Formats: sequence, structure tokens, C-alpha cells
Amino acid sequence: MVPEEVVADANVILSALIGKGANKIFSEFVLRIHVAEFNAREVEEYLPKMAEKYKLPMELVQLQWRILPIIMHTPSRYTRYYKKAVKDLMERDPEDAHALALARALGLPLWSNDHHLEKMGLPVFTTAKLIRILEGRK
Repeated sequence: MVPEEVVADANVILSALIGKGANKIFSEFVLRIHVAEFNAREVEEYLPKMAEKYKLPMELVQLQWRILPIIMHTPSRYTRYYKKAVKDLMERDPEDAHALALARALGLPLWSNDHHLEKMGLPVFTTAKLIRILEGRK
């Protein structure tokens, strides 16, 4: 299955912003990437920490964030899926519930490197797997 759209979690976006492998997905492929507003705010919260950790100019990291081609969704888009997502992730990482609920609401796969999401009843692509699939499509 070659996805044309995915829902991304905050960690893969942060990875892209600091130039890790996830950046290749944004820069080399045509893929519609959806993000829950909650996860976008989470990315914004971590920008200073990521810039400092990887010794990158904060202005550059902020610019990268502003120009990422993402489609942001408010919680109203996935409200009816959110409670179940929280329940499903109760013993893992409840912050992933926003991305999971959005993926369920849109009927799209998740782009995440969190392996616990693989048991949630929808396709989950790690960055490495997504790159392999998209390279095969070229």
C-alpha cells in the first residue's frame, strides 16, 4: 500500500525539523501530511529544546517549522474518536491519542516511530518504512 496521505505525530515532525530522515519525506516526496493541532503545539513547545540539543539556530528551526507543508486539524475534526484513542493508549502514551484519533477520523494511516501504535487497528508507517515505500513509487 502506497499512501497518498498520512497523519503524523509530533516526534516525526520534530525529527524532520532537525534534518533527520523524516526530512526526506517532506523534501523529496509528494505526500499530504495531516497533523492534529495538539501535536502541532507540542512541536512548537519543543522547538527551543531541539535547537539547543542539536546546536541549530532557533530562527532556522522556526523557519523550517513555518514552511512545512502540513494540514492542521482542530480537535473538532476528531472529537468523536478521541475518548477511545485515550482509552486505547491509557497504559502507553496518552499524548499520542490526538494523532490516533485524527487518523481514525480521516481514515488514514499514521506516520510514527512509536511501535505501540501498531496494535491500534490502522496502518502505521515508521519513517524508514515510509521512505522505502515512497522510493518504490518513484
